[in-house]
Amino acid sequence: MKENTEMSFLDHLEVFRWHLIRSSIVLLLSSIFAFVFKDVIFDLILLGPKNPDFLTYRILCNISQYLGMGDALCLEDSPFSLMNITMSGQFATHIKTSFFAGFVISFPYILWEAWRFISPALYDNETKLAKGFVFFSSCLFIIGILFGYYVVAPLSVNFLGSYQVSSMVANQISLTSFISTVITVCLANGIVFELPIIVYFLTKIGLLTPEFMRAYRKHAMVGALILSAIITPPDITSQIFVSFPLIILYEISIRISQRVIKNKNKYVS
Repeated sequence: MKENTEMSFLDHLEVFRWHLIRSSIVLLLSSIFAFVFKDVIFDLILLGPKNPDFLTYRILCNISQYLGMGDALCLEDSPFSLMNITMSGQFATHIKTSFFAGFVISFPYILWEAWRFISPALYDNETKLAKGFVFFSSCLFIIGILFGYYVVAPLSVNFLGSYQVSSMVANQISLTSFISTVITVCLANGIVFELPIIVYFLTKIGLLTPEFMRAYRKHAMVGALILSAIITPPDITSQIFVSFPLIILYEISIRISQRVIKNKNKYVS
């Protein structure tokens, strides 16, 4: 362990408080930045999956035409309209969305502050092995957000927005409901994509082994399907799109766990 002057519990608490304060300041500034640029956040980003010209829909349309299916997968018009049904609905949604966007923007810095707090308690070799923690965690989180935004969210919006129990009932979706769906899907995927990092640390502290993960591979696949069913709408296409990267991440995590065990045995010997 690094040689430091021994600190009392209150000293650790004081250090943690300043890490928390700095993280909160960056989160607040990022949220204010997102609040100011609401046209970009809403018109170009969050409301993008409602636009028939959205990148995902154009790709699906091109695939449909390439396979000789005509316009079967093309979206010509949005299947629903958005509306605001409460007096403070748009303002409350603006505040909530700004905080979410601020969290995404400041996520790498928050991770860095968390790492600065825990790194003094690690051994030198552990610090060297985990020094890419902030970079890789941030990359996985952003990849998960992008996957949720470009794959899961459009499928969710298109399915839920066009589903009807009767032709007599028109779909008029509230702004709050639409934004919450997009944010929840994106954030859930961002967190799910942190699986390799979680496996790394669980293996480091001895709670997980590659043998255990291989033995329960089939259970993990079932779990991936269940998890994908929770964070996606009830259609099989969206669930497959989400479960497939989860299974790939699980296999990558097994390799990571195996590498951690190998390095640990090397240092022990």
